[in-house]
Amino acid sequence: MTPASASDKRTAWGLLLLRLLVGWVFLSEGIQKFLYPSALGAGRFAKIGIPVPGFAGPFVGVLECVCGALLIVGLFTTCAAIPLLIDIAVAIATTKIPLLFKQGFWAAMHEGRTDFCMLFGLIAILLLGAGKFSLGARFSAGKRQPDA
Repeated sequence: MTPASASDKRTAWGLLLLRLLVGWVFLSEGIQKFLYPSALGAGRFAKIGIPVPGFAGPFVGVLECVCGALLIVGLFTTCAAIPLLIDIAVAIATTKIPLLFKQGFWAAMHEGRTDFCMLFGLIAILLLGAGKFSLGARFSAGKRQPDA
């Protein structure tokens, strides 16, 4: 095994783990918006001032479920990561920034640790792609024409 292929394999495994981590957090949070709507869905959205919480809660839940699942399998990864970036940016702006001003830096960092990890994980996925261990890579490999 050449050093380049070893590095490529490590990168592919790292991207798979990153997609699983980020995708699972969003998928599980999306599901919980339906399981516990008053605490994590429309009720929470109303509490923090999100407009039209009865629509926004389920909408965000579906978005997190669908896009999180797409990240997990590595299909339409960029298309899935962009709405999730908007989602997590809104979450940070509406919950962590106010906390920063109310309780200070360390309280905001403690409460926002998952949000910031998701933000940077999504940025990494956008920059690096889905990797070799993804459905997107499998489908694109099937479309390649053999060299003549």
